[in-house]
Amino acid sequence: MNEQTLSVRLSDEQRIDWLRLIRSQNVGPRTFRALINHFGGARAALEALPSLARRGGANATTRIFSRVDAEREIAAARKLGVVLIALGESGYPLPLQMIDDAPPLIGVRGHAPALIRPMVAIVGSRNASGAGMKFAQRIARELGEAGFAVVSGLARGIDAAAHNASLATGTIAVLAGGHDRVYPAEHAELLDAILPVGAALSEMAFAWEPRARDFPRRNRLISGLSLGVVIVEAAKRSGSLITARLALEQGREVFAVPGSPLDPRAEGTNGLIKQGATPVTETSDIVSVLQPIMKDNLPVREPERERQPAEGPFADTEPAPDERARIVSLLGPTPVLIDDLVRLSKSSPTVVRMVLLELEIAGRLERHGGGLVSLA
Repeated sequence: MNEQTLSVRLSDEQRIDWLRLIRSQNVGPRTFRALINHFGGARAALEALPSLARRGGANATTRIFSRVDAEREIAAARKLGVVLIALGESGYPLPLQMIDDAPPLIGVRGHAPALIRPMVAIVGSRNASGAGMKFAQRIARELGEAGFAVVSGLARGIDAAAHNASLATGTIAVLAGGHDRVYPAEHAELLDAILPVGAALSEMAFAWEPRARDFPRRNRLISGLSLGVVIVEAAKRSGSLITARLALEQGREVFAVPGSPLDPRAEGTNGLIKQGATPVTETSDIVSVLQPIMKDNLPVREPERERQPAEGPFADTEPAPDERARIVSLLGPTPVLIDDLVRLSKSSPTVVRMVLLELEIAGRLERHGGGLVSLA
């Protein structure tokens, strides 16, 4: 894998502004990117948030993450040995930078060079069978020996087996909560064992207790970091299948370990194979698919850059009321392409994007992959 050739370096003030912006209410990774692109920097975007929320019809004042809270989080990170790395900075994993909803800031703890190596994710059932865990351990160990870092989610079952088997070669634990809120709690010792050669990564704030909806969000990072995702055991409806779907959306390879048709834990993996996933019965099945990919140059996304507030076509001009109403009327619960909104509303792309930002900061819009948006 080629080293990242485009990089930025945030000043301390910019890092505080970035942290404040991504921690503010109704600002996710895609919204963060839209705000930076429109206003030229995090500080200008922060100043614009109240006006955007008001124009978008917010029922209450939008909560903006304070400078005091940002400084407190940075101090807590430093105390625990966590480094906050911005999108586009040296050390930010290139594969993760390529996904549409890459986190603007990631907290990394442990042996950061492990994130430079090519990575393969291994995930599966928490209620794993003995055979499933044994196989996960075997391929994790052999992938490590082949030069890959193994990525997983620190969960019980298959995740823990994969981490344990690759401690000596380097494994990456992606956390659903803050670095100081390890889940499950009994894996705190496993995480400590990971850090000397591997790393822990999270986009969540310190003291953040993981909730059910945080795990799919975590899963997109597991697949985003990786060249491919190996599903060892997965029931018909499971978080591992969500990871497989996200991997496909991100253009990653999906591998599945076949299992007995009589075992519910193999129903999901067998289904993935029927849908075209690469079946895995030995580690070479994975390596043979990934080696050609590693030889290719990965595309490099232009990193976010702080610049002066834009003028001309990017200027913060408020759309006319009738124009805003026309754009909002075209939205509903069904996702629609932003390009279609531009065409149907007969408004400029800049105006449409401004209206969408207003709605999103007001908590009324949801962004989906592929340039799709819908009313929340």
